[in-house]
Amino acid sequence: MNWINTVVRPKIRSILNRRDTPENLWIKCPVTGEMVFHRDLEHNQYVVPNSDFHMRINATQRFSYFFDKNDYTLVDLPEVAVDPLKFRDVKRYSDRMKDARAKSGRRDSVVVAQGEVEGLYMTAAVQDFTFLAGSLGMAAGEALITGMMKAVADKTPFVLFTASGGARMQEGILSLMQMPRVTVAVQSLREAGLPYIVVLTDPTTGGVTASYAMLGDIQLAEPGALIGFAGQRVIEQTIREKLPEGFQRAEYLKEHGMVDMVVHRHELKSVIARLCRFFTNTPTPDPVDEDEVLLLTDETLPEAEAPEATAAEAVDTAKEADEKKETPAPDEDKKAD
Repeated sequence: MNWINTVVRPKIRSILNRRDTPENLWIKCPVTGEMVFHRDLEHNQYVVPNSDFHMRINATQRFSYFFDKNDYTLVDLPEVAVDPLKFRDVKRYSDRMKDARAKSGRRDSVVVAQGEVEGLYMTAAVQDFTFLAGSLGMAAGEALITGMMKAVADKTPFVLFTASGGARMQEGILSLMQMPRVTVAVQSLREAGLPYIVVLTDPTTGGVTASYAMLGDIQLAEPGALIGFAGQRVIEQTIREKLPEGFQRAEYLKEHGMVDMVVHRHELKSVIARLCRFFTNTPTPDPVDEDEVLLLTDETLPEAEAPEATAAEAVDTAKEADEKKETPAPDEDKKAD
């Protein structure tokens, strides 16, 4: 019996415990608890079909849904000091950065790219919440400023997708300093007469909300996005009052004038393109008219060569031609009479 306990049973357990499918194959909706197949979510831009819940997406996914045919060019961003304050809490800040870079494959929380959106060339920046909660630090500030200056140089609209927990506390005052620096860069866009469109996604909070995230020419937001400065619990403890339902959500902010439009993720691309064309006075490309499309007609196609006739067909054709010549026309017969 010993060999059964030591050999057979462990093998049986390993077979029963073996996972035939990856753990992330099905994703649970936070609202309804519904399990959704990950490819269905991906094809639906990570919007849960039944509940319409907008899930958080990273920078790569955002760009793939935003730019035409997923065709865009990343903008080179400047390097900055990683840990100027040598900050440490339960873990060194430099180690946190290494872990975040290893998990995300990015240098920092902001990614900037350029490409066409419905035929209009744009510059776009995304704050990636998967990288240290999209927090604003020196690298993120430099990335945003670089993106805005690139937009000014290339004379393109600038679109910002925000998702952040606020300023990065590990960088102290150097992080807070990015708020006015980016705000000045926003002014450069305005002086150049270029549109600055902000899309507030879930969540956008803290110093980001208190500065450049609320300075757009048009403020858009995704449905259900959390947008605010301090957290709801902190506010309630401070004012000793219960906040209204839906407080700090995109729809609530729209009702109270803080957001211009709440736009579904599926419609963001077309709405932003229309807004940018309006602000830049760029005409909308005419839709393709089927009647004006170059069709394969007799006039456009070269004359096709007739197939060579067989000997019998050639003889029959010649006989028909001779008979037509010999037969007088009806008008000629009447004149003869």
